[in-house]
Amino acid sequence: MSRIGRQPIKLPAGVTVTVADGNQVTVKGPKGQLTRRLDPSARLDVDADGVLHVRRPSDAVVHKERHGLTRALLRNMVAGVAEGFERRLEIQGVGFRAQLQGGALDLQLGFSHPQRHSPPPGIQFEVPDPVHVVVRGLDRELVGQVAANLRAVRPADPYKGKGLRYEGEYVRKKPGKTAAGAAAGAKA
Repeated sequence: MSRIGRQPIKLPAGVTVTVADGNQVTVKGPKGQLTRRLDPSARLDVDADGVLHVRRPSDAVVHKERHGLTRALLRNMVAGVAEGFERRLEIQGVGFRAQLQGGALDLQLGFSHPQRHSPPPGIQFEVPDPVHVVVRGLDRELVGQVAANLRAVRPADPYKGKGLRYEGEYVRKKPGKTAAGAAAGAKA
């Protein structure tokens, strides 16, 4: 049995799960509502204690493969409507900054014009200071994808470290040509 798939999901207070059409799962909570189509062969059981279990119909390989995935997707939905998700980005570089303009995010990252990004439905941007950006939302997958798209505009440069990176991300710096040449000349 899948180690992830057999773990129960404890539903926080105020979170409800409903299943329609066999595989259309709707999770409602204090922060909002998420809907997703899951594997139709998976069976969802909710105990009276507010604990959700994901069951698979057989030990066939295809059911084993999807058991843990289905449980992880449900757990992310429950956590999203209860608490929400966020990804934090930081900007490094002289003159690089971010600001909100009417809900859209303007990034000045050394290009000739600012890069404007409008948030998709269900996502909010926050700029606590000019060098930090917070992406918030209910859907973990969407939050991660939007943060990755922002980071892809100007990923951290391996030579100077300038650009957009996840908060706490370590960027390994490469030596430049002069440093590499000096090291080779010293060996000779």
